[in-house]
Amino acid sequence: MTSIHCLITIALAVLPISELRGAIPYAYFNGAPLFFAALIGALANLLVAPIVYLFLGSLHRVFYRIWGWYRSFFDRFVERARKKVEHHFSKWGYIGLALFVGIPLPVTGAWTAALGAWVLGLKKKETILAISLGVLISATIVTLIIAFGADVDSIFIKRI
Repeated sequence: MTSIHCLITIALAVLPISELRGAIPYAYFNGAPLFFAALIGALANLLVAPIVYLFLGSLHRVFYRIWGWYRSFFDRFVERARKKVEHHFSKWGYIGLALFVGIPLPVTGAWTAALGAWVLGLKKKETILAISLGVLISATIVTLIIAFGADVDSIFIKRI
């Protein structure tokens, strides 16, 4: 695997659309050993939650302070989101968050979980640990699917 393929793998792992579903198969089918493909993809995807918390926390504080419309929109958005998911979170907690990330399907990755947890004001340390566990579960599932020779295109790529 060339260095450009390695960089593309890292980029795919941190992008919200592809995450591990795109990164691991890409690396593997471009010459990386499966374990290395999973390792690179997982390590890069583990960075998502801390980046989301760092980036959004900084921008949010600035926007919330200077723009009244942002403050009003954000407060209404958070209240609606909390009402929709509070019963799910109270039932499943951080284990549910880890399982949500661990299912390698579109919209169930580290990005969605980190954004949702940040918006809902969940504890940062526990959230990052739960998302990290989910990333490891997801990397294992994707790697096993590839290892057992499943048709990756039909599982991870939607044909239009």
